[in-house]
Amino acid sequence: MFFASDNSGPVHPQVLSALGAANDGYAMGYGDDALTRQVQDRIREIFAAPEAAVYLVATGTAANALALATLCQPYQTVFCSPVAHIHEDECNAPEFYTGGAKLTLVPGGDKMTADALAATIARENTRGVHGPQRGPVSITQVTERGSVYTLEELRALTAVARDHDLPCHLDGARFANALVRLDCAPADMSWRAGIDVLSFGGTKNGLLGVEAVIFFDPEKAWEFELRRKRGGHLFSKGRYLAAQMNAYLADDLWLTSARSANAACTRLVRGLRSAGAEFAHSPDANMIFAGLPRAVHRRLHNAGAVYHLWDGVLDGADPHEMLTARFVCDWSISDAQIDQFLSVLQA
Repeated sequence: MFFASDNSGPVHPQVLSALGAANDGYAMGYGDDALTRQVQDRIREIFAAPEAAVYLVATGTAANALALATLCQPYQTVFCSPVAHIHEDECNAPEFYTGGAKLTLVPGGDKMTADALAATIARENTRGVHGPQRGPVSITQVTERGSVYTLEELRALTAVARDHDLPCHLDGARFANALVRLDCAPADMSWRAGIDVLSFGGTKNGLLGVEAVIFFDPEKAWEFELRRKRGGHLFSKGRYLAAQMNAYLADDLWLTSARSANAACTRLVRGLRSAGAEFAHSPDANMIFAGLPRAVHRRLHNAGAVYHLWDGVLDGADPHEMLTARFVCDWSISDAQIDQFLSVLQA
């Protein structure tokens, strides 16, 4: 009954097997190996983007921060949601890697709206040399609250950015979960929707630790390579990053894993709803924010369920107070685990 994070789940056995297979003999370092080139070609094929520049890094924070640093000057600002991962969970890494660029938060919830983004952009760059200059827009898909932007919503945001000649970055740590939810082509949720650079996640979906940064226009590819090296994220034995990503993409494992996680979440949502849970956000993919009485949380925790409370504490005085918790399903969670949780919940 482990719903703390999809970062906490196991590595898929096919990925571990691929690492073992890659650990045979010698290969050139720093990404100059056949496996890395194979992965790059496969990603270009999947995204219908033959000219794209593709790079591998080990963490989502590195993918986001290095991508934004390549898009953003130190005197500019990045526009993002108030709950974006780059704002709440990356210890100012984007500011560090950009050399001091700030983040400007677009008012609203976890999903930015085109109107709110347009108004926020309009308020910036109004003080000439004294204020931050307008920089890239960063969108998170799936959002940090478990919601998924529709293709129309994505296109509306990127249209606003284009109106101001600003590039768009997509934080796709859970890109696969959003993609199977929308049932569309990868290109439709990326460059065809107006995204210039994608952080294509794998770690949350069954990999040991690798993400891809995809520049759909390779103009800034060399700059990214320099920043990746200077920032300490160019692996010498790059074939071990590539082996993971190659297994992830083979036979659509990335989609199969995301469908499993989303289906588990749907099963969990049904049970929570039947128990009277209050949902703080739309549970569109594999992450849920749901409110339950404190007494119920205590019962679940005492039975061994693992998840994070988002507000309040277990040892409060009122057993009936509603406390919001976050539940995340990864690729490996079984129906039996969910049903065990629901039997305790409904006891």
